[in-house]
Amino acid sequence: MKCAKVAGNGKVIIQMVIDSKISKGKYMASTIFREYDIRGIFQEELNENIVKKIGFYFAKELVKKVPDARFISVGYDARLHSPKLKDWLSSGINHAGLEVLDMGLVPTPVNYFSNFVDFDGLSCNGSIMITGSHNPPEYNGFKITIDKDPFFGEQIYAMGRDILADDSSIPDNNTSIEIDAKNKYMDYIVDHFKHLKLESKKFVFDCGNGVAGVVLRELLDRLNIKHHILFEQPDGNFPNHHPDPSDESTLVDIKRELDTGKFDFGFAYDGDADRIALLSQKNNFKGDILAIFFSRFIDNPTVIGEVKCSQVMYDIINTYGRAIMYKTGHSNLKVKIKETNASFAAEVSGHLFFNDRYFGYDDAIYATFRALELIDDGFDYDAQYAALPKVYSTPEINITVTEDTKFVIIDDLKLALKNPPKKFPSIKDIIDVDGVRVIFENGWGLVRASNTTPKLVTRFEADTKENAKVYEDALLALLKTIENNKND
Repeated sequence: MKCAKVAGNGKVIIQMVIDSKISKGKYMASTIFREYDIRGIFQEELNENIVKKIGFYFAKELVKKVPDARFISVGYDARLHSPKLKDWLSSGINHAGLEVLDMGLVPTPVNYFSNFVDFDGLSCNGSIMITGSHNPPEYNGFKITIDKDPFFGEQIYAMGRDILADDSSIPDNNTSIEIDAKNKYMDYIVDHFKHLKLESKKFVFDCGNGVAGVVLRELLDRLNIKHHILFEQPDGNFPNHHPDPSDESTLVDIKRELDTGKFDFGFAYDGDADRIALLSQKNNFKGDILAIFFSRFIDNPTVIGEVKCSQVMYDIINTYGRAIMYKTGHSNLKVKIKETNASFAAEVSGHLFFNDRYFGYDDAIYATFRALELIDDGFDYDAQYAALPKVYSTPEINITVTEDTKFVIIDDLKLALKNPPKKFPSIKDIIDVDGVRVIFENGWGLVRASNTTPKLVTRFEADTKENAKVYEDALLALLKTIENNKND
């Protein structure tokens, strides 16, 4: 096996030629080590050898940062192979001399929550959530927290290089200490939202057969909120629809329920319940729109948005607070919140981070009750949405490329935009905090490299659909020219 390290746009990529030993589970594709987390196909990439070493090497990193660390809390999502991954991961952690606090089947936010509370005298210094999030059923992965901060970027890449260079084996030892993080989390939510008086309203919830279903019903019952829950039972086969509420096609069932007129609002969740969709009978409110609504009820707010957020969000929040544009990715936003002491952060996809009255991580369950709180206070989502400036925004348009070329293409695009084609729309500004966001006279266009897939992600917004199409055509044509030049 040969390994080489190359750099593209500041990203470290491990390239390797994998020999026939992959069939024995000894080596795997380095692409599982990603910007925000670790993710791959069970057995094919996330095999016993690799997963044990992920536990081992993370435990070693934790001890470097927190010398007196003793415990790592571990939870897992509804995927069929998650319990097996938990056993392998625990073996690695135990082999490194730390112990596992096992919280079982929980939403990702419960795993994050475990970093901030005590369990009968036991407290963790880091956590690992076993989850494939919204990926297809054969995928799984790990979202990692170290001393209350995300473990990501170069930390993950460096750990990946150590793992790939290690030819040793780790024995089985999946012993752990069970903790009841789920009930401690639910008690916290109930205590903080016991003031809600929503008996006259009724809501529909779509858990998508993910892990939101392990806490949602009890929370709603304890808070006397009328509900109808779709696909509540966790099932890693996801038999009803893909667990990704940012994809409109997955919202067919909840929209059908809302169309009956029986429910005031609907809430949908991704597989591990760190992303939310909020729908009325008329509208689907994306994360950047919700950022506007929530921030209005925070004194002098500082709000972090990603590069895909609408310009409307930045412009409005800057009239009564401060809006900061930053990189896409839950780990990036959590770090930026801490750096700026921001009140809130949002991604268009539904990652919502409350640092106001909460801990600054993305939690779709907590966000649900903050949204219900606004309803309880008489906030009219539809009327407030109708009052916003009118713009046309495209959905994300993804372009398939390769892991090796995606960051190189972005670099080439930046160079091309310094001397664009003669008929290219007039450029007012270029923001390169994450990919390229080109500001035009009447809108903007974004091209960025996905940190989790071999794709370029594009999005366009303008005052009219026609102008958005002009910007889309211009940028995509320039990308095509760049691609053709590379192939010549």
